[in-house]
Amino acid sequence: MEVLRVSSKSEPKSVAGAIAAILRNGETVEINAIGAAAVNQVVKSIAVARGYVAPNGIDLVCIPAFSQLEVDGKEKTSIKFMVEKR
Repeated sequence: MEVLRVSSKSEPKSVAGAIAAILRNGETVEINAIGAAAVNQVVKSIAVARGYVAPNGIDLVCIPAFSQLEVDGKEKTSIKFMVEKR
């Protein structure tokens, strides 16, 4: 499983390209985001990635969950998106 970390400054098209490439290889993607702006970028990225893989007959499933990450020695709550193909 590949793990991506997305920030508020991440470019949705770039993240979408990474998601699409990982899914085409048959792997599941875990995407972590901390903060509302980062979550917004993830959601946009997943929507764009769906457009990239749909012509190949791949449909996406996204499972959101809370997760705890350690950042700079501090425990932070993130939103984790598990994206897999169906």
